[in-house]
Amino acid sequence: MSEPRPATRIPPETGKPRRYVFVLLENFTLLSFASAVECLRIANRMAGREAYCWRVVGEGGDTITSSAGAEFRLDGDLEDLSRDDTLLICGGIDVHNATTKKVLSWLRREARKGMVLGGLCTAAFTLARAGLLEGKKATVHWENQDSFSEEFPDVDLTKSVFVVDGQRMTTAGGTSSIDLMLKLIADHEGEDLANAVADQLIYSSIRTDQDTQRLSVPTRIGVRHPKLSQVIQMMEGNIEEPISPSILAKDVGMSTRQLERLFRRYLNRSPKRYYMELRLQKARNLLMQTDMSVINVALACGFASPSHFSKCYRAHYDTTPYRERGSHAARLSI
Repeated sequence: MSEPRPATRIPPETGKPRRYVFVLLENFTLLSFASAVECLRIANRMAGREAYCWRVVGEGGDTITSSAGAEFRLDGDLEDLSRDDTLLICGGIDVHNATTKKVLSWLRREARKGMVLGGLCTAAFTLARAGLLEGKKATVHWENQDSFSEEFPDVDLTKSVFVVDGQRMTTAGGTSSIDLMLKLIADHEGEDLANAVADQLIYSSIRTDQDTQRLSVPTRIGVRHPKLSQVIQMMEGNIEEPISPSILAKDVGMSTRQLERLFRRYLNRSPKRYYMELRLQKARNLLMQTDMSVINVALACGFASPSHFSKCYRAHYDTTPYRERGSHAARLSI
């Protein structure tokens, strides 16, 4: 295979390469980390010079395991960094336990130097717990949004693919690392180089911070009906205080009976049942991702009493909220 040509316009060399320091947390998501590093590697190749360099560190400085089970040898322990470094924390499964006191203390110390800090995938939790996202816009994977909002109300959480707010950056996980890195490469080295990197990755649709991370409601449910989509969006936005089917129907200009028929036809369930499933899904996320009491989880998901919550949960998931949390904790400890 022939060597690809460099980007059509290569910005002039500005001196030493920009250095990125990746902090791998235990059970980090491999895709988010690899996507970011590959963007830097390809940028160097296409620029024909070392525009970027990087270092991979973690607590202990020895080896660390990704959520996929692959073990990585680290370049070093949590060490003193330069103010000019860009620090990217890579989170993944069970980020709460992976965010240790040592990691938090180190992050706060390094942040005082004024460097740029970012969190890939679930690492927004780590930044927030260190107090480094207060008053900032941020994002996190859609599956973790409910628990994040409950734990960090002072963070302006968005549903964007990635967010850059001053010296803080966060991504939603998965391939969103590519979108963030392409933006940074474009800002530092020019759009031609960023586009050349995207071409090498066969990444044909570059997303911005204005793009949302989840598929649209019609695409997600496989049905293109504007009023049905509107009702589902209202349901998803009102979990703690559910809206009655009659009000939902009135808000989209139809009768309750028409709404019932619409849900039966396209989703094979009643509006009430669909709404209940949304609330129970949020409850399950909160049980497995936070330390909230079962009572508070019930209230956050619109249940008036723990007994009613437990009854509905068991009917849907064939286990109680308490057993769900216990079995999840047991799986993580293996």
